[in-house]
Amino acid sequence: MAILKFRIYLEEDDSVYRDVAIRHTQHFLQLHKAILKAFEFDDKHPATFYRSNDHWQRGKEITLKKYPAKTYKVEPLLMESCTIGSEVNDPNQKFIYVYDFVKNWSFLVELINISKEENPKLEYPAVVRVEGIGPSQYGTKGLVGDKWAEIEEKYDLEKNLEGFGEEGESNESEEDDEVIDEEEKTDEL
Repeated sequence: MAILKFRIYLEEDDSVYRDVAIRHTQHFLQLHKAILKAFEFDDKHPATFYRSNDHWQRGKEITLKKYPAKTYKVEPLLMESCTIGSEVNDPNQKFIYVYDFVKNWSFLVELINISKEENPKLEYPAVVRVEGIGPSQYGTKGLVGDKWAEIEEKYDLEKNLEGFGEEGESNESEEDDEVIDEEEKTDEL
C-alpha cells in the first residue's frame, strides 16, 4: 500500500508548514481533518480542495459538501467519497486547500514523497513534521512583517513582584541606582 507524504504550506508564508503522511486509499475527508489538526484549527467551517498545477492554478474541486450558495462550473467531487490516490496523477501533484470561506485560509498542498512501506508506529493520516508557528484561526497570533508570529500579552497582577513592595513601600528604582553610581564616580575624582 502506497504512503503519500504531503507538505502543507501556509499560502502567505512557506516557512510555516506541516508534513502529513496518508495512505493512497484514504479519502480527502481524512486529509482535511489531518490538516485542521496539524494547524490546530476547529472543524466548524466549510472547506474544499482544488487539484492544481505547478503554477498553483485551481482545477477540479473536491469539496466537503455541496454548498447551496456556491455556483460550480463543474460538478465537484465529495471529500468523503474521493480517494487521494485517484486524484494523484503526477509524482509532484499539487492541491490547494481552502478552509473557512469567510476568513479564506488557503494552504498549498504538495506531494513530496511516495513510499511503499508503512510505519507500524503511525496511525494514518499522521502529522510527521511541523515547521514554524502556525497561525491562530481566530486571531491570537498575527502577521509581523511577512512572517506569522505569536502575539502574547501577559499581565501579572500578583502583589510583591520585583520592583513593587508592600502597600505604601517602593523599592529602589533603576534611576536611583544610576544616581548613586554617579555620586560614587564624583567622590572618586
